[in-house]
Amino acid sequence: MTSVPTDTSRPAGILRLANSFCDAKALLTAVELDLFTVLHAGPASEEEIRRRLELHGRGLSDWLDLLVELNLLERDGVRYRNGAGADRHLVRGADSYIGGFIERSNRNLYPAWGRLSEALRSGKQQSGSDFEAVVDNPKVLAQFINSMDALTGVLGPQLIEAYDGWSGYQSVLDVGGCRGALVSQVVRAYPHLSGAVFDLPQMSPFFEEKVAEQGLAGKVTFHGGSFFTDPLPSADVVMLGHVLHDWDPQQRKFLVEQAYRSVNPGGVLLVYDRMLDRASSRVENLVISLDMLLVTDGGSEYTVTELRGHAEGAGFASVEDRPLGDDDTLVVARKAR
Repeated sequence: MTSVPTDTSRPAGILRLANSFCDAKALLTAVELDLFTVLHAGPASEEEIRRRLELHGRGLSDWLDLLVELNLLERDGVRYRNGAGADRHLVRGADSYIGGFIERSNRNLYPAWGRLSEALRSGKQQSGSDFEAVVDNPKVLAQFINSMDALTGVLGPQLIEAYDGWSGYQSVLDVGGCRGALVSQVVRAYPHLSGAVFDLPQMSPFFEEKVAEQGLAGKVTFHGGSFFTDPLPSADVVMLGHVLHDWDPQQRKFLVEQAYRSVNPGGVLLVYDRMLDRASSRVENLVISLDMLLVTDGGSEYTVTELRGHAEGAGFASVEDRPLGDDDTLVVARKAR
């Protein structure tokens, strides 16, 4: 997805850019109120929507019409229905639902962006909590996992297609793999592979639930620990997806070295993130990098050049990169036999 630049040579363009947060909040609120799930059952009038969502009514028609202008809803006379994309990706319970990430943005990222000036002055995150607080609260952790599942549902098939070496290996490890949503997709696509997840012990119950749901109990295993203090299990293919951007450059270097020790001779490390080299996604990936400023203690997006230096320094024999999906970059680092 590439942003269309706003014409900032004119006052109207500058003001439109300054108010673009309003468009975002209209969408975030629609997901929060579950509007798209309600309209999945069929078109509804403004009054029917008001009753179903238990709203006051003031401002409702303007909000709905703004969502029409944003191509999230369609209007036929007095009735509203979901646009095609919203009906595919924003209906709760659907396999392609990405609303979990949007809900997280509404709760966490949106308020934090209101404190961007404080973050730039202090260099400190602005979310008001750290990940330890998230994992120790089962309700908040479940919400985080739902947002990760939403991203994985989109990126998983793209990763499986982008990397063409799965058939040459026997085992795959997803480091920071949450509850196994991604590695489950890989193992289902390539049943000869055995899968594993390494993540914090608090993820274990969610992992067991996921692999049972996928019918992969015994085929995919969980290893609990911290990748800063515990050795990683060995595997032919080791994955670090949307992990390194949570940490500062020295910590990224350490984690790549940890992964090198984990990769079996002749195996590969797969890293994907919203890397800053990708010209077609420059705006989007800079925004994600600022997200990391706002919600982590030292994280940021980074360049392929930085990652290549870490991988070659760790001992990988070759490093190559390729686009992954709309905005990510996949780096493949091969270990000598």
